[in-house]
Amino acid sequence: MTSFATLPLSEKLLANLDSLGYREMTEIQAQSLPSIIEGRDLIAQAKTGSGKTAAFGIGMLCNLNTAWFAVQGLVLCPTRELADQVANELRRLARCVPNVKVVVLTGGAPMRPQIASLEFGAHIVVGTPGRVRDHLSRESLDLSNVRTLVLDEADRMTDMGFYDEIAGIVRACPKRRQTLLFSATYPDDIRQATEAFLYDPVEVTVEAQHSGGQIEQRFYEIGFDDRDKAVGKLLKHYQPASAIIFCNTKVHCKELLDELHAEGFSALALYGELEQRERDEILVLFSNRSCSILIATDVAARGLDIANLEAVINADVSRDTEVHIHRIGRTGRGGEKGLSLTLCAPNEKKWVKLIEDYQGAPVEWHEIKELAEDEFVNAEPAPMLTLCIAGGKKEKLRAGDVLGALCGDGGLTKEQVGKINVTEFQTYVALDRRIAHEAFARLKAASTMPGGDFGSFKGRNFKMRFIDV
Repeated sequence: MTSFATLPLSEKLLANLDSLGYREMTEIQAQSLPSIIEGRDLIAQAKTGSGKTAAFGIGMLCNLNTAWFAVQGLVLCPTRELADQVANELRRLARCVPNVKVVVLTGGAPMRPQIASLEFGAHIVVGTPGRVRDHLSRESLDLSNVRTLVLDEADRMTDMGFYDEIAGIVRACPKRRQTLLFSATYPDDIRQATEAFLYDPVEVTVEAQHSGGQIEQRFYEIGFDDRDKAVGKLLKHYQPASAIIFCNTKVHCKELLDELHAEGFSALALYGELEQRERDEILVLFSNRSCSILIATDVAARGLDIANLEAVINADVSRDTEVHIHRIGRTGRGGEKGLSLTLCAPNEKKWVKLIEDYQGAPVEWHEIKELAEDEFVNAEPAPMLTLCIAGGKKEKLRAGDVLGALCGDGGLTKEQVGKINVTEFQTYVALDRRIAHEAFARLKAASTMPGGDFGSFKGRNFKMRFIDV
């Protein structure tokens, strides 16, 4: 009974789910959706990538009156990246429902465009607690008509110190509402802190385990000083098309980045204290395949959902077994096979023992010297190169306009153009690295702007540059 057709959903919604590839419910969806559709409050323990966004998204859409332009659904997320992902997924799910407006309210973005969006009305708001509270204090956001409140990754929001903001937001919502709380972990302190937000909730738990056949885990014992060199050896041996490398500290992220750059790898590092603009750009380059390797701390990578990730490398063993499970769960998604490689110094074996206890099975040990020297290859550059155009939504530039210019003046085929990300002020386009510079020269030659690196898009000239890693 895991077909979406077993749920009381409209034919249009079922047809849209089918077109999106949603045919069978995931475990979290099967366990939670009947209660959500009934209008019950819910506490759900589930990891990233388990299908929880679709679970609360489908429930929220069932409860929406699109003829009434009031905020009826609110989703709180710990990070801007997760909020953007959730909003995009909700828009995909809502394609069959006419005129559904989803607005994102997050920090690191100017307030004025957000206020303007809210003035024209919205059905669903997805945001971070700090920015949502800012809008409440400015009275630019009215939550008095919220029917469904979702706290996504509640444990991480609490860890990041957002509890007071969340409590204030909950007070601004009606008492008679549905509250859905999703959390990877649900310890007693969070249970007590959120108890007042929920009324007679249904509790659902999906274990943070992974099928042994889906993700191949390999552990390598290394010396204290061999760690960063060993990461390079693993990358050269396995040659993953994309990989996230986890480090326990920001300092180690920076050291490993220097080491990999010295070996010729296209790599970027994501850690705390980066400016929002830098974070956004790094994620664009990694997700559009202009960079093959992302080095990250756990906090920085929380909420990222990168499709088709071939490998996860743990440069440091996590001291928290559930964090380890979350790390490796970023590969092997959507029925694909995944690879997890963990480096372990002698002093970290006690943490591996905890992983074994948690999984209920011994880990598989291998030796770095198994990777024969003659199998090592030179690091290949990423397959795509990102063209950055100095114009975005503010200039009414759309992805179709950019694609038209690239396939026209640029002389490219659609297959040579990758992801197009249009932000407020800039547009990022992934181009096949082999022909990117030739296309740049053609765009420049076709521009009516004399001198400088300009291209013509939608009949206007915009400055262009490449971002190479």
